[in-house]
Amino acid sequence: MSPRVGVVIVNLNSSDLLTRSLLAVASGTFKPTRIFVFDNGSQDGFREKIQACLDGNAVLTERVEVSPLKTNIGFAAANNRAIAMCDTEFVALLNPDAFPQPDWLEQLLAAAERHPEVAAFGSRQMIDGRPGIVDGTGDVYHVSGLSWRAGHGRPLRDEDLVEREIFSPCAAAALYRRSALLEVGGFDEDFFCYFEDVDLGFRLRLAGYKCLYVPDAVVDHVGSASSGGRRSDFAVYHGHRNLVWCFVKNMPNPLFSALLIAHFIQSIFMTLVFAARGQGPTFFRAKWHAGKKIAQFWKKRQAIQRGRRASWPAIWQALDKSLWRS
Repeated sequence: MSPRVGVVIVNLNSSDLLTRSLLAVASGTFKPTRIFVFDNGSQDGFREKIQACLDGNAVLTERVEVSPLKTNIGFAAANNRAIAMCDTEFVALLNPDAFPQPDWLEQLLAAAERHPEVAAFGSRQMIDGRPGIVDGTGDVYHVSGLSWRAGHGRPLRDEDLVEREIFSPCAAAALYRRSALLEVGGFDEDFFCYFEDVDLGFRLRLAGYKCLYVPDAVVDHVGSASSGGRRSDFAVYHGHRNLVWCFVKNMPNPLFSALLIAHFIQSIFMTLVFAARGQGPTFFRAKWHAGKKIAQFWKKRQAIQRGRRASWPAIWQALDKSLWRS
């Protein structure tokens, strides 16, 4: 029997890209059981555009369930709502600006069958419109608390075509076992957006699960289409606020104490970087707001660490320890 899988797409003012993404899913070699589209209050003609897309495609008409929200509740909260509605064994997350190759979902599910011990599967993301240039081959988590997509912006290499364990998948195009998502509580909705997928991957790892990069599961990805780009004030604020919370919540002792100085050094270095870019006030605001909620996230930390099944040496092994971003 074929596995049941639900595809979840959270949209915000990216309706033209969304229709392209939906059509790519519909033309895939493996058809998902259900497709959930949550729209976070778009103002770009979302209702008309998605209805026109559905009316012209029998696969989408049969499988898509649209949930238009009045306001933007965030990427994390919208995904949690969709995951709660999903009744399938697997949940595939796909950004509206990510366009899967025909066998994308088939390749992810084949990897899940080969690796029953793995809870999350990442795709090979290529930059849309730039043939041969990598967008990401899985998320890297550094000992300082920084995170990035491996290989972003460089030409495809032979090593990118090899299946391997990764710290966490980028949620722009990833497959999860729904039972594992529910076990760790899904996305942290306080994050709103940015870094929420790294935080989720960290908690899955703490719970004893593994994450796998699947090189044959390919998507073309625009990236940050609804947030003004990776260097926008919106992205800088949420990314650098949330990375503090992720580190505080998840880094197990004794690593937390040992790596705290690396976290502070990283923050000082990034202060200089963003000041040079003219985004110093945005960066300081992110850190200030992160600090104001440290007590709340310390309580979350206590609950997470009490339930931790992975040993701290196993977490240490999964961290990137390079002196410079690779």
